[in-house]
Amino acid sequence: MTTSQRFSISNCSDDIQDLLKIMQALRDPLNGCPWHQQQNFVSIAPYTVEEAYEVADAIAHQDYLQLRDELGDLLLQVVYHAQMAEEQKHFQFSDVVQSICQKMIRRHPHVFGDDQQRQQGKPDWESFKQQEREQQGDDGDSSALAGVPIGLQSMLRAKKLQKKAARVNFDWSNIEAVLEKLEEEVAELKQAVASGEQAAIEDELGDVIFCAINVSRHSHHDADIALQKANNKFEQRFRLLEHIAEQKKQDLKQMSEQQLEDLWQQAKKIND
Repeated sequence: MTTSQRFSISNCSDDIQDLLKIMQALRDPLNGCPWHQQQNFVSIAPYTVEEAYEVADAIAHQDYLQLRDELGDLLLQVVYHAQMAEEQKHFQFSDVVQSICQKMIRRHPHVFGDDQQRQQGKPDWESFKQQEREQQGDDGDSSALAGVPIGLQSMLRAKKLQKKAARVNFDWSNIEAVLEKLEEEVAELKQAVASGEQAAIEDELGDVIFCAINVSRHSHHDADIALQKANNKFEQRFRLLEHIAEQKKQDLKQMSEQQLEDLWQQAKKIND
């Protein structure tokens, strides 16, 4: 009997070892799934990111049954990478668990430490992380921006870079100054658009977005959440616009810019 034949829907348990064995079976060179056999760290990484977003989406919709399933999908990604790492003799799943347990205990001396450490309260996590990088012999990067992964989602990376720079006093003193900078960046974008130079447009557009994230940080709002709400608001209003046009038997493709704007304003009044 092969490993894969030992499992069925009826005999699956809540034991993490079952999930590890299922992944081993899927990756088995002889009897595994052809698609899973071909995957590697690079090919699986996009799925890992996607599953994290689907977890966030389930939370946003307060769909806890979906959240349960999406957390399972995300856990599978951890198991997947750990299995591939074990095959290449880098580390095992148990090493992943041990590593995160040690990190949580190390970074929370106010919870797991001795009496004196608990009385000192929550430590400076950034200092902790810097010490860890030094102890691990990381590439010797002593920059205030060290430790911000290149692979982070761009909006999150921008926020982290800004926060790290602010820790060494490289920051705007108030939100009004940031808004002035945003206006400056928008003006430069307008100039780039007028010039027609695509590289300049892309460059200035990036500056506008980066500065807008700075505005969100200074106003104590999460830029990603704000954008999610803007996306949802746009979708709701556009669907209303479509509904109004359908009731009036109007074809959006045949309407002028002003007619579309009028419909949009109608949708906004209903949606507000």
